[in-house]
Amino acid sequence: MTDDAREAVFDRIEAFRKRRPRLDTDVVTMAHGAGGKASAALVESVFLPRFANPRLGALEDGAVLSTDGDDLVLTTDSFVVNPWRFPGGSVGDLAINGTVNDLAMMGARPRWLAAAFVLEEGLAIDDLRRVVDDMAEAAQVAGVEIVAGDTKVVGHGEADGLYVTTSGVGTRSTDRRLGAELVRSGDAVLVTGEIGDHGMAIMLARGSLALDADIRSDTASLAGLVEAVLDAAPDTRWMRDATRGGVASSLNELAAATDLGIVLDESAVPVAPATAGACELLGIDPLYVANEGRAVVVVPADRADAALDAMRRHPLGEGASIMGEVVDEPAGLVVLRTPFGGTRIVDLLVGDPLPRIC
Repeated sequence: MTDDAREAVFDRIEAFRKRRPRLDTDVVTMAHGAGGKASAALVESVFLPRFANPRLGALEDGAVLSTDGDDLVLTTDSFVVNPWRFPGGSVGDLAINGTVNDLAMMGARPRWLAAAFVLEEGLAIDDLRRVVDDMAEAAQVAGVEIVAGDTKVVGHGEADGLYVTTSGVGTRSTDRRLGAELVRSGDAVLVTGEIGDHGMAIMLARGSLALDADIRSDTASLAGLVEAVLDAAPDTRWMRDATRGGVASSLNELAAATDLGIVLDESAVPVAPATAGACELLGIDPLYVANEGRAVVVVPADRADAALDAMRRHPLGEGASIMGEVVDEPAGLVVLRTPFGGTRIVDLLVGDPLPRIC
């Protein structure tokens, strides 16, 4: 194949990948909740056309609501994990930490939360108390108050025991900015610790895989770690907690938003040995596995070492790494450079390869 032919093939592949996601089903499927192409198609085809406004259209982790003083940042999330308890945490921890982390990724200091519960008839009150206790403890650790709430009960068999929705409000200085529009070619891409632990902990906790490994969820509030990073690198460009769809989905969203490329060094992507082994046995790429206490951070190249040092000095960032860089080409793509000198495209998650884990 000639160079011109290869380039033409690559151009066709790139054009195909850049097509907007299309909703091609008449019913909701599990894939629509996996954080990949099906999720994007659902949001862009159903929600955005009816709720359209500039704040929602940015599709960030929260909305910035300007006031006369500091900015207010608002976010909301729902948690439907099964089982409710797993090594390292519970649905109660996730409900608090997930919302706190979404606020932190916007550069906000989390302040107040509201919590809503959908409870299934027959749920044991003691089980509910344990979830609520976990939420109260996580809120205390994160330094937030639960100031409003709601409870609904549905019939037996109409829910998966309980669902929790939390909304959060944080405050942010008006001169603090974070967003994809600030990212530039040459910026460094960092991750705050080993990836994939949460998703694999949930999968193994279900007991259906016949695997025994000491893997604990990474669920944690990242607010303190974020403040340490922003103090060390105040011109940080962008942050995202890599939850559904993992690091791969977060970076693909960034590449699409900026029309820049992202090159990752496989040897610099931190994965704990137990998690890497479980992923290998199951044929799962850790880059696509959900996290609940890890963030991907983009900073100017000359701030990378300072940001990394700040991460590693924090208890939640001991496994942090500079794992890649932002580049001009290939535009809109995430590419992984292997230790053997090859590369492979890390595409957006397609379908729902993992059971529901958040």
